[in-house]
Amino acid sequence: MFDYITRYQYVRIQGQELAENTMYAKGIFSMCWQLIQNDAMEEEDAALFKEIDDWFAEALPWPPQCKNREKVVCFFKTANTEEMMKMIRPALWLLEKYHHPYYLVFTNSPGEIVYEDQYQVAVKVPGVLQIEKIQESWSR
Repeated sequence: MFDYITRYQYVRIQGQELAENTMYAKGIFSMCWQLIQNDAMEEEDAALFKEIDDWFAEALPWPPQCKNREKVVCFFKTANTEEMMKMIRPALWLLEKYHHPYYLVFTNSPGEIVYEDQYQVAVKVPGVLQIEKIQESWSR
């Protein structure tokens, strides 16, 4: 599944929809939480994801920029993430089960790194993209 690990330093699992705070593609945790909040995930599957999320909360440092809801996104480091990738696979399975598209984005140039630890980097979201919510119907 992760054949590109030897060629790329970073990987991000992201979807098609944009996160409101960053206007950047939502990451895997946001996508799974969205399924739970929308009552789209069965209770047993939601419990599985919550266990995965708890494990990551314990094992992975939470960048201060993420705590402060700054406009950053995180990428896993491919060199140190074998255990992380093993633990995230059930969440990928959940996305597939609920037909929620996702992409594995591999890169050597994620952007301006503002946080780094053993497992991940947080990078500034480029630009100032602003998207206005549209009304439900144009006929109103």
